[in-house]
Amino acid sequence: MLFKKSSKINRIRSFALLLVFFGFAIMYAALLFKTHFLIMSIFMMIGFISVLLSSGVYLWVGMLSTKTVKVICPNCGKPTKILGRVDICMSCNEPLTLDPNLEGKPFDKKYNRKSSYKEG
Repeated sequence: MLFKKSSKINRIRSFALLLVFFGFAIMYAALLFKTHFLIMSIFMMIGFISVLLSSGVYLWVGMLSTKTVKVICPNCGKPTKILGRVDICMSCNEPLTLDPNLEGKPFDKKYNRKSSYKEG
């Protein structure tokens, strides 16, 4: 497995952080084109827009985080937030669910999609 499993909120925050780093890297790359003002300006604007987008993503995930269900993880005993039908503990990566029909089943992200979940 290439990437470590993490909760949905942490994945969104990591994406926003990557947007910040990408934006700064693009802006630093713009300095290579000091002699070409137009190319440098385009790179600076792309980097700036990336940083602005990351601010928007951080705002969105912050608003989303206030609407999540807070539970105590049965494995580590720490409070964590569940977003969707199934999620992973933010501290110990224990699969968590609030749906009694999914308890005991192996963790799968597709349980959060309405199209793949059939209530019975």
